[in-house]
Amino acid sequence: MAQYGYEKIELAGLYGRTPSAMRAQLNSLGIRASSSHDGISADSAALRTKLENALILGQKYVNVPYLNSNSLSDWQLWADQMNAEAAVARRYGLKYGYHNHAHEFTIDLGGGLTPWEVLTSRLDKRLVHLEVDLYWAYTGGVNTGAADPDRFAIDVIRDAPQTVRQFHVKDRDVTTGDMCDLGTGVVDFPRIFRSHQVEEYIVENDTPDVTPLTSAAVGHLYLDHVRY
Repeated sequence: MAQYGYEKIELAGLYGRTPSAMRAQLNSLGIRASSSHDGISADSAALRTKLENALILGQKYVNVPYLNSNSLSDWQLWADQMNAEAAVARRYGLKYGYHNHAHEFTIDLGGGLTPWEVLTSRLDKRLVHLEVDLYWAYTGGVNTGAADPDRFAIDVIRDAPQTVRQFHVKDRDVTTGDMCDLGTGVVDFPRIFRSHQVEEYIVENDTPDVTPLTSAAVGHLYLDHVRY
């Protein structure tokens, strides 16, 4: 990945390594971890460990990657928990965010209220940012019957009170609706990028078309040449 031009990655676990060992390995490759996916912490000690690990790794961001429930009270509690964690993260000099999937736009918590509406109304915009996954935002548009899923994704970004600091840049196959390599699917990234620019554009493909490294190479090449 370093040879393809990547200088940063977003971690989702340490794979049995200590934070120091992971940073040393990344340093040897010329890559640094700028961000991570970490769930809401069980207690204050776990939160402290999570944030201290992020500092050891040299991160700028920590993001909650996934929450799911049909209960309104769960989403309200999670939003409050994220606000509390984000306040501590700020004292560590870290930016704390939430990463979406598609279900936040489609689950009915009662009276048509969605998890996305709960989160964006309850998360403290001074403390919590958004890491918008463009594949899932686009898919949210498809699943809600939006005539223009790209417009739906743009509205998700524009209408949120919270700052959108990071994108997961992930494409959608026109036939299967599955993830695909950047530039081979239907998401109009130039249009979305024109509407909002972020601090980090993170290449992602959970189901790479060939191999993860090939997918990474295609993604970097696409982003390096995309014009908007």
